[in-house]
Amino acid sequence: MTVTLADVAARAQVSPATVSRVLNGNYPVAASTRERVLKAVDELDYVLNGPASALAAATSDLVGILVNDIADPFFGIMASAIQSEIGGPGGRAGGERLAVVCNTGGSPERELTYLTLLQRQRAAAVVLTGGAMENAPHAAAVAAKLRKLSEAGTRVVLCGRPPAPDTDAVALTFDNRGGGKELTEHLIGLGHRRLGYIAGPEERTTTRHRLEGHRAALAAAGIEEDPRWTVHGRYDRRSGYEATLELLRRDPTITAVVAANDSVALGACAALRESGLRIPEDVSVAGFDDLPFSIDAVPSLTTVRLPLAEAGARAGRIAMGREEPPPGRVATVRGELMVRGSSAVPRS
Repeated sequence: MTVTLADVAARAQVSPATVSRVLNGNYPVAASTRERVLKAVDELDYVLNGPASALAAATSDLVGILVNDIADPFFGIMASAIQSEIGGPGGRAGGERLAVVCNTGGSPERELTYLTLLQRQRAAAVVLTGGAMENAPHAAAVAAKLRKLSEAGTRVVLCGRPPAPDTDAVALTFDNRGGGKELTEHLIGLGHRRLGYIAGPEERTTTRHRLEGHRAALAAAGIEEDPRWTVHGRYDRRSGYEATLELLRRDPTITAVVAANDSVALGACAALRESGLRIPEDVSVAGFDDLPFSIDAVPSLTTVRLPLAEAGARAGRIAMGREEPPPGRVATVRGELMVRGSSAVPRS
C-alpha cells in the first residue's frame, strides 16, 4: 500500500501542511517538529513526489553516483566515466541527465541516507561504486533500498562492488581475489618468502577479497603466513607510510611489501626510503589498481591494473539503458598484472 502525506502527518502528530513544509523546506518549522516528521518519513519509508508529482510513476532526469571518497582517483575515474555516458535522449532538459555524485566518506549511514534521498527524487538511475560494507544488517538495509528503487523504475548498477542478492541490481564486480593472488604469485616467483601485507579497512569487501587472494598464493607456495606480516589501515598514503614502519618494527627481515592499493604503496615507498632501504634492491613494493600516477613513481610501481574507466563507462551505459545487462545481471571484471621497476629478486 502506498504511504501518503496524510499517513506521515498522522504518525508525526502534525498537520499535512506541516509535513509539506518540512519536506519542501520552504517555511520555518520548529526543530523538534521537524525531527518528528523526518522520523515518521523514515519509519514509513515515504517517498516525496518531486516536481513531476503529476507523473508519480515517472522517473526524473537525476542520476546518482555513490562513491566512498571522490578525492581518491579510484572513485574519481569511475565517476567521471559514468557521467560521460549519462547524456543522451530521454531526459526532459535537452536530452541530458543531471549527475549527482554522493560522497559517503565510507559511512554506512550516509550511504543509506543518499539512497533514500535519490529514491525521493525518483532518480532515473543509481550507480554504487567500490566495495561494500561487511555488515549483515547494513547489507540487508541497502538491499531493501535497492529493491524500493527498482520497484519505482530506477535502474540500479553496482560498479566494482559485489552483487546484492535478492535485488534487480546489475553488478560489474572486480576480480580482487584473482588480482591479489596473481600479484603475490609474481613476488613469490621472484623468490620472496617474507612478504609484508598492508590491508585496507577490515570492514570492506575489497579488503577481504584482495587479502584472500594474497593468502591463497602464499598457501599454494607452501609459505606459512606470519601474523606479524599483516597490518590493516585506510586506503591512503599516510596509512601506507605508518603501516610500513610498523611492519619493519615487527620484522625487519621482510623483503617485499604488498599494499592494499597504489596510494598505500606510495606511502610504503616513502617509509622504506626514510628507513634507509632501497626499492627494489632491499625491499620490493607492489600496489593495486594502476592509478595514473603509478607508472610515474620512481621506480614505477608493479601493480594490478583494473579497467576503472572502462567499467565505469559500461556501468553508465547500462544505467541509461543503452547496453544490455550481462547474463545473470552479473559480470566479473578482471585485472591485469603490470610488472614494473618496484619489484625484483630479493636481496640474498
